[in-house]
Amino acid sequence: MIVQCLPVTSLPDRRRRALRRAVRTPVAASATALAVAVALAGPAAAAPLGGQPSGSGGSSRPAAATGSLWGDSELDQISLDPSRRQYDPTRDPSSLYSITTAVGARGVWSQRDARGAAITGRGVTVAVLDSGVAPVQGLSGKLVQGPDLSLESNSSQALSKDTFGHGTHMASIIGAADAVPTTAAGTPLSSDGKAQLGVAPGAQLLALKLANTDGSTDVSQVIAGIDWVVEHRDDNGMNVRVINISYGTDSQQSYRSDPLAAAVERAWQRGIVVVASAGNDGPDSGGLNDPAYDPYVIAVGSTSPDRSALGQVLATTPLAPLAWKSSSTSEYTSRGTAERGADLAAPGRSVVGLLAEGSTIDRDHPEGRVSGDPSGRLLRGSGTSQAAAVVSGAAALLLQADPTLTPDAVKAALTSTAQPVRGADRRDVGAGQLDVAKAVGVVQRAKAGSWPARAQISQRQSFPTSTALGSLESSRGTSHLADPETGQELRGEVDVQGRTWDGAAWNRAAAEDATWVGGSYLGVVWTGDSWSSATAWKGVRWSGVRWSGVRWSDTSWDGVRWSGVRWSSSRYDGVRWS
Repeated sequence: MIVQCLPVTSLPDRRRRALRRAVRTPVAASATALAVAVALAGPAAAAPLGGQPSGSGGSSRPAAATGSLWGDSELDQISLDPSRRQYDPTRDPSSLYSITTAVGARGVWSQRDARGAAITGRGVTVAVLDSGVAPVQGLSGKLVQGPDLSLESNSSQALSKDTFGHGTHMASIIGAADAVPTTAAGTPLSSDGKAQLGVAPGAQLLALKLANTDGSTDVSQVIAGIDWVVEHRDDNGMNVRVINISYGTDSQQSYRSDPLAAAVERAWQRGIVVVASAGNDGPDSGGLNDPAYDPYVIAVGSTSPDRSALGQVLATTPLAPLAWKSSSTSEYTSRGTAERGADLAAPGRSVVGLLAEGSTIDRDHPEGRVSGDPSGRLLRGSGTSQAAAVVSGAAALLLQADPTLTPDAVKAALTSTAQPVRGADRRDVGAGQLDVAKAVGVVQRAKAGSWPARAQISQRQSFPTSTALGSLESSRGTSHLADPETGQELRGEVDVQGRTWDGAAWNRAAAEDATWVGGSYLGVVWTGDSWSSATAWKGVRWSGVRWSGVRWSDTSWDGVRWSGVRWSSSRYDGVRWS
């Protein structure tokens, strides 16, 4: 059942401090931040598994509570086959093989829906609103490229390219699908873990690029992206039923007036499950990210595998998935409040996914590449971003099992079957760690007529909804986009196109599903006006657009120049995605 949390009506003072999160960039923490994290974590032996490799490359340190990290030298060493010294996913608790096994996804793939098809997410599209998704091996055949709404759409480079690398990693966790043999029903047959298979390998992925090469974007771009998905969810047979948002802001207002909260609620009301990462600010966060703090969405915290299980991993028979049977809260996961905590948690520590080669993350964090990987295409990262992606894939499995499920029913099924996390604060992990096999079981029993199962997923959320009449500036929180040349910041009640934000006008257009008309959003051209093919939306440049007096078309938005941008209220290394 869904725990009915009271609506958030006020925010703690701690949320009004300097930058905590504002559409984060997962960069390595500074030495100072790491030192603080070590002090908070206590003795090394008691620290959760994983961490950022040290400069020597021989040991690891606990992850900083202030940001997600790339790479894990300890797990890289554990995961090497002792005879060949190559990466073995079956020895790695954080491989997609181990995580999909641990949360029960692989068991679900062997089950069938009402049409006799294996439950792999087939027929469901998950929208990944991120930095874009690269058409790499494992993703290219299932990828739909939506509009490029990033500032890089005003550059000379190819539209929709994942120059940052975060979106590709998320998409692979959700639904990577390397070519493998299947049963007649479509169950993937892969037991050695070498094939990269996400939680929902049969799901289609819709990519919207919102962030540039340094991971920066504005809340107005995120709202526009959500609105585009809502209004195009059935184009070309897509059937978008899930939106993954692995980032957030430290909004300075209640969700009940916040524009971003209103946008995700609208998606929810239109039958789209919205999964949002809780944030990576640890137990002193003062609350969840926006939009995760909206009680209608599924807010996801992160768990870490049990260090004591490593002896089993090193045994002759690899048992890496067992490390999640007694998982713990990841120390970086943001703590909710008594009024609004996480709904559930999922594996988020040192998760292995696909790499966007040549992206900023690849270039700046070579430690993220999985050591001993002969394919050279794997990336390891930690954060509630990764945990949210796991849950988005799980939601796709449930929606194939029963396409009539409402978002409330999906949330109820996932939370009512989650498994307890030892020693965890409910504000961090909610109902517990994801168990998608049990969730699908409840859904199938309910569909077969079981009254207890129906009751289990019949809870309906009745929280107050957002008016969208709050401040766009407050929704941004404490960080702002800045022109890399002039330092001029995007502030006030204007969107990234320089137009005054009008919540009442947005409400009127949203009520009629008319915020977008072709490539125009609320009356201003943002992108192309139609599909160029069944799997790609036409792009358009933003020439002539003004933003707070800065003419973006006069600026060279190549990756080198834009990568010099800094958030206005913090050092670059303090800014991160979740």
